[in-house]
Amino acid sequence: MSGEYERRPWLGRYPSWVPHDLNPGIANGVELFRRAVAKGGDRPALHYFQNTLSHAELDQSSDALAAALVAEGIEPGDRVGVYLQNVPQYPIAMLAIWKLGAVMVCLSPMMKAGELNYQLKDSGARAVIAHESAVHVVAEAARQTQAHLTITTSELDFLGDNPIPEPLLTSSPRAPGAGRWGATHDLLDLVHRYAGKWTGGPAIQPDDVAMMVYTSGTTGRPKGAMCTHRNVVFNSEVYRTWMQLGDGDVILGGAPLFHVSGLVGHMGAALAAACPLVLFYRFDPETTLTMAERWRCTFTIMAITAFRSLLNHPGLSDFDLSRFTKLYSGGAPVSAATVESFEARTGLYIRNLYGLTETTSPSHIVPPTMRAPVEPETGAVSVGLPVPSTVVKIVDPETGADLPAGEPAELWTRGPGVVPGYWQRPEATAEAFTDGYLHTGDVGFMDRWGWFYVVDRAKDMINASGFKVWPREVEDQLLQHSEIAEVAVVGVPDAYRCETVKAFVVATRGAALTSDDVITHAKRVMAAYKYPRQVEIVSELPKTETGKILRRDLRARTAEDRTESRETGPTRS
Repeated sequence: MSGEYERRPWLGRYPSWVPHDLNPGIANGVELFRRAVAKGGDRPALHYFQNTLSHAELDQSSDALAAALVAEGIEPGDRVGVYLQNVPQYPIAMLAIWKLGAVMVCLSPMMKAGELNYQLKDSGARAVIAHESAVHVVAEAARQTQAHLTITTSELDFLGDNPIPEPLLTSSPRAPGAGRWGATHDLLDLVHRYAGKWTGGPAIQPDDVAMMVYTSGTTGRPKGAMCTHRNVVFNSEVYRTWMQLGDGDVILGGAPLFHVSGLVGHMGAALAAACPLVLFYRFDPETTLTMAERWRCTFTIMAITAFRSLLNHPGLSDFDLSRFTKLYSGGAPVSAATVESFEARTGLYIRNLYGLTETTSPSHIVPPTMRAPVEPETGAVSVGLPVPSTVVKIVDPETGADLPAGEPAELWTRGPGVVPGYWQRPEATAEAFTDGYLHTGDVGFMDRWGWFYVVDRAKDMINASGFKVWPREVEDQLLQHSEIAEVAVVGVPDAYRCETVKAFVVATRGAALTSDDVITHAKRVMAAYKYPRQVEIVSELPKTETGKILRRDLRARTAEDRTESRETGPTRS
């Protein structure tokens, strides 16, 4: 059966410009950047609100920061944490770290001190580059870690002579001097002080680790996925090739840069294509639409929750998004209802791509000239075709046997984008990989034409009276209701059915939606064992920093509610 997947039936669906196998011929991320600089140093590399930095300026700033890090004792192979939002200092820091042969540790700026302490300690990071406003968090988190150096910076830097944009009006001006927080240094001060002093770094091999991105993987505490330069260069080139990115393209940085989609699908793709990347600190609908129109953006990747947020923006139709034709959503499969609603409002079609931290972003992409097929039975929208040089198969996790097309089971992926493992976690690595195949933990299937569909996370499956219910399928059906803006479905214990389906629903603005309305709609569109017996109308859903809905938080909340109910008992008058 494995031959079915090894033959890669999806290759027949590839666009003519996408090779079956891709060899970038570039050893590392620095070489990728050097190729972009060689196309013209005066070409724009970054647009930050209204200001522009050229490739030459990005090169000079990262050279100077690399020299400063070396002067402060950072050596090849050391880990350097980057604790920043989507600001120009992020690509500057990334390139500086790579130039000296060190490893970037991507730290979510949403983490609190305890969470940050765990990742600093686990990675052995020796330095942290952070927003000045978060330096007190870093100071607390760095205790009892190897992080001896803190470099601070401000989101107000690199605005040029332009007025402060509205999203940054509450930011504090940069503190003068480097001594405000003791042993900290200001990034701009270092860049000015070490300008022209970089003398070059070590040879960087393709299998050297470029960055560590923390992920829960399939189980357990967060683990550092070791993304090598080979991984990063390969998938950056996948984006460039697949999306035909080049002169005339402008990438909107809609995903967080600390996430693998932002790291590779934004920064890596921009380096590979030598095209500008638009940054604006962090996502909000108004700013996102303003920047897309202002810089005539052509391509982005965002979580589907971000697209829903744009869809709910009352002024969406007022923005000129005519060039914004390469729209992709990753992180969670999209629903047909959302795609259709967005296209109806804007004329723009959202395509799927799929990947994990461990695949260094995309392992599957819907070609930019095609519409994703929709599986008629479940309504699932295809996540696309596997990328070049990559084999994906559907495996029964209990037996390890490959299953034929159409049969749902766990996706296993092998290819140049797949990481070699987790930082200092040999047991977790052994558990997650078999013969080079990553066990994704996602359940899906391949149709007979080679299109892949992701049904859900294996651990999210609901067992209702012996029937398998996939939350995604229920969510997609509920989103067809015109007054439902967002929904998350989880399984909750049920004495009779083993588990039953519960839906947490966010109503559209101004709607007077009730639980009974939702259940009535659900009964009309889905089988009796699937429709939610419990519905809770909520103002918002818990999400990760990248926009993924946290079903585990909703399950935990339901469990807490049951515990409280048992402890207090019924109220009698």
